[in-house]
Amino acid sequence: MTSFLRTGIILAFGVPNSGVRIVASVTVSLWTLARGECGAIDHFDECLPEAYRVRLLELGFHPGESVRCVQAPALGAPRVYQVANVTFSLDDDIAGCIHVLQVPHD
Repeated sequence: MTSFLRTGIILAFGVPNSGVRIVASVTVSLWTLARGECGAIDHFDECLPEAYRVRLLELGFHPGESVRCVQAPALGAPRVYQVANVTFSLDDDIAGCIHVLQVPHD
């Protein structure tokens, strides 16, 4: 199986009728994940101040780390995310600057 990573898109190709699944994922902001959706942290947006970037890295928001949206309340309230068995609440100003590779639903 061959895999390519280009500008936030992952594609996995296989031989037809071989039983290999084709997987695709795109980069989205962490804020766009709905409750129960998962992703892998890809990068921080340039709009995120350096102090926030450093603190997020200290808290475990490393590129490649899995993240799951635990709660997504209505009316723009902060959302709850789980990273490495720790739960965090982030508002849209911060979560919107974290880009993740969204894991497709089965």
